[in-house]
Amino acid sequence: MGVTTARGTARRPLSATAKPHELTWRAKLRRDWPLLVMNLPMLLLVLAFWWIPALGNVIAFQDYNPYTDGIAGSPIIGFTNFALLFQDPQFLRAIANTLSITAFQLVFYFPVPIMLALLLNSIVSAKLRAFVQGVVYMPFFFSWVLVIAIFQQMFGGAGLLAQILRERGHEGVDWMTNSDTFILLITSQTVWKDAGWGAIIFLAALSTIDPNLYEAAAVDGARRWRRMWHITLPGLRPVIVLLLILRLGDALNVGFEQFMLQRSAVGSQASEVFDTFVYWSGMRTGDLGYGAAAGLFKGLVGLLLIVAANRVAQAFGERGVYSRS
Repeated sequence: MGVTTARGTARRPLSATAKPHELTWRAKLRRDWPLLVMNLPMLLLVLAFWWIPALGNVIAFQDYNPYTDGIAGSPIIGFTNFALLFQDPQFLRAIANTLSITAFQLVFYFPVPIMLALLLNSIVSAKLRAFVQGVVYMPFFFSWVLVIAIFQQMFGGAGLLAQILRERGHEGVDWMTNSDTFILLITSQTVWKDAGWGAIIFLAALSTIDPNLYEAAAVDGARRWRRMWHITLPGLRPVIVLLLILRLGDALNVGFEQFMLQRSAVGSQASEVFDTFVYWSGMRTGDLGYGAAAGLFKGLVGLLLIVAANRVAQAFGERGVYSRS
């Protein structure tokens, strides 16, 4: 049926499946050119330092010699470098160490910023909250050299803890050179250095939750734990899922400087991770094609993990990192 207006003329009904008029690219350009101009410096930066250098990944498929042949003259050898990677026991050990460290930190580090944000958010006094935030944020600005030096003074063979134990008649401990507890050591270093900074994102998410929800729940008799379980955590869930997806996509990237500085103390058997393998196998030996193959493999695995984790998140009703329009 048509729709009759006040003047008595009938209009055709709007179809439920009718699409709005799509703008041409010229109309979109006239509409959005200020935004494009604002983004131009960043696009140029990405082009110069990310996209153009990414073309250099072609050396992963070459017998690359930078001094005589260069990229243009080096012969193509196909997937030979990748085949050699999976025959290298050092590479397999680096993958195993990296994945085990990532899994361990997902369990024992990833929840720490969330809990820290909840604790900071529960502090009533604004001055006390600001002071505590400043204290827990500060280690993020320390370099890894300073962080490891502090841990050495605390937990090394001549550190504070070992001296206290010896003064009381016990045997001293040296956790800085113990390969069996290395995964605990690096996780504790990461928690101390990065947890405070990581809590900022969750504090920002907590500030978007409507305070009226807490007041209504309190009126209905919900205690603090009930309010946190039914209001706070659901409000944080989209951010938690987003950061978890990004962390899974970064699973093969557990850091370079932290492990490189402690490699000589615990040995490569425990400290060899993907980034240090790329450095030692590519940069130090001069086999840049082999190192590029390892780096390209790392990037492809990270991309697949992000896509897979994003689909799982969308299957559970979350938005994820991206979605099709």
